[in-house]
Amino acid sequence: MTDTYLRLVNSGVTKKLAKQLGLPRPAVLRRYEPGQPLVTGPVLVLGRGDSLPPAPDAAPTSPDADVVARVLAGWGLDVRRHPSQLEEGARWGAVVVVLTELEEPTDLSGPMLALGGTLRRIVPSGRIVTVSRAATPDDGPALSAVRVGIDGVLRSVAKELRAGATGNGIVLAGDATLGGPSVAGLLRFFLSSKSAFVDGQLVTVSSDAGVLPGTPGDWEKPLDGKVAVVTGAARGIGAAIAKVLARDGATVVCVDVPAAGDALAKVANQVRGTALQLDITAPDAGDRLLAHALERHGHLDVVVHNAGITRDKLLANMTPDRWDSVVAVNIAAQLRMNEQLLASGKLAEGARIVSLASTSGIAGNRGQTNYAASKAGVIGMVRATGPLLAPTGGTVNAVAPGFIETEMTAKIPALTRQVARRLDSLQQGGLPVDVAETIAFLASPVAGGVNGQVVRVCGQNLVGQ
Repeated sequence: MTDTYLRLVNSGVTKKLAKQLGLPRPAVLRRYEPGQPLVTGPVLVLGRGDSLPPAPDAAPTSPDADVVARVLAGWGLDVRRHPSQLEEGARWGAVVVVLTELEEPTDLSGPMLALGGTLRRIVPSGRIVTVSRAATPDDGPALSAVRVGIDGVLRSVAKELRAGATGNGIVLAGDATLGGPSVAGLLRFFLSSKSAFVDGQLVTVSSDAGVLPGTPGDWEKPLDGKVAVVTGAARGIGAAIAKVLARDGATVVCVDVPAAGDALAKVANQVRGTALQLDITAPDAGDRLLAHALERHGHLDVVVHNAGITRDKLLANMTPDRWDSVVAVNIAAQLRMNEQLLASGKLAEGARIVSLASTSGIAGNRGQTNYAASKAGVIGMVRATGPLLAPTGGTVNAVAPGFIETEMTAKIPALTRQVARRLDSLQQGGLPVDVAETIAFLASPVAGGVNGQVVRVCGQNLVGQ
């Protein structure tokens, strides 16, 4: 499950040889470790008009950018408001481009050219984040053009970045505000090393109302006091999710089939949680899961639907048992469990449900019609279920992994595996922890304004968007 090529081109003689031969050299990504700084270097905040040199005593040219700058400064970051404020030889840790005030496509020129002038001075694993507004049916043609045009800009910039740097976008919709907790929470996630394998993604924040009053402000333990259930937790991505949720303060109920009992107990012991052997396709799986959480821990705040299977076959050779088993585990079980959980009225206020989708459900994949149907179904499910939880501050979202280094992908033929690793902007596969970090963010209290969304954890894979 290791990428030998990645290791070779970043160490010793082979690093020098790869550089001389002009071979692809994917960077070793900066991933989260407790206590590390949020950003390694000063943060530049650009807005409308900020491409011009600052005049003495000039009034702020971008009030919205000033709001974002104050949020960042409140986290103790070294915030600058113009590219000229970087010292000779220094590099930017991150650049945040606030585009919420643009009115027509010609307004993009100033801030984007200013951004372009900074790209050669971004630290390895640096961050570019755009902040914009969603297009609405009431927008005029010019306003709609610039707002949708930002999507193309962000995704293109992300493909140009090097040395493990990423580019992502925050899109404000509904009553979400720049200074609101959900925008701040998403901005912090994108700036942090927790988003190491999230690249080229635009996530919509639709409301400030989803963040409940009294939400804890502890960025190191955002899930402190929460009880979370993770299905398929015995190994791989599921085990990584359980460990990250526990690291962030949650008490975790680890769920898997009885056949995985030993591995399940090991993970549960590692995270100091409880194990529940359960076939999620059972008609009463949701009721049993809820009963366990309430009896053992008193409440249930987070449900992560991670359990899934593949039974790949070309459609011409597909059999009923292969099709039906994949649909039963990957989507039908989730629908039934969610229905039971919501009908019970016993989910905690502000509950979070996060499901595992897949890039196969977005772009399709040869030999995976059954799997793609189930994972696309997950996307449709979260979009329709989100509004059902919104009145109580709850959310339902999905994470769509791309190529992740797991036991399953390790069985792919070596050449195919190498090609798959290089098909994203970061030129490497992700790790299970990358999926887990994104799920942990969506499960956190500050993610209340993100609802019905699908976040790809794929290194900006070339398939799909």
